[in-house]
Amino acid sequence: MKNKIKKALLITVAMTALSTTTLQAANTAHMQLAGFTSQPIGHHNYCKQYPSDCKINTRNSSIPKLTRKRWKDLVEINSYSNSTIAPVTDMEGFGIEEHWVYPTSYGDCEDYVLMKRHMLMQRGWPASALLITVVLQPNGEGHAVLTVRTDNADYILDNLNDKIKQWNETEYTYLKRQSAKYSGHWTKIVDLKG
Repeated sequence: MKNKIKKALLITVAMTALSTTTLQAANTAHMQLAGFTSQPIGHHNYCKQYPSDCKINTRNSSIPKLTRKRWKDLVEINSYSNSTIAPVTDMEGFGIEEHWVYPTSYGDCEDYVLMKRHMLMQRGWPASALLITVVLQPNGEGHAVLTVRTDNADYILDNLNDKIKQWNETEYTYLKRQSAKYSGHWTKIVDLKG
């Protein structure tokens, strides 16, 4: 009888610890990663066209400090991109699926991401902090956003929303993102809210 009580107590303690860990992972301001995964086909084709952008190898992928100036960069570039680029699907704009390009007047979600990433890098942001990210919208459709890694949180720049939010405050289910260490590789995201 004592052994059964001890066993039940151990199971209860283990379940409580697991639940606490799960809640912490779901509520964390920084994404939790789970190893390498496949590169999206659109990014693969983009890398053929812009190979130098996909070969950025970062030995020091430290997270930048979020200062007022950096926050201003995020707000300005997100607003500028969202207001100057017309949303057009790849099929409507180019006649093909998954055509990733730097937009000039119109583009798809990943094109906004590429533009924002490029403009932030021009302002001195490290590539390791600006990661193309694949998500699912609540309606189940795929979408791309820019994850901006900072010491405060991982923030999302999105062409569907001018408001910059922490990743865990969005309605998306997070699937994968570029690796912070090598821009041609991708990592799985642990999204327990999805």
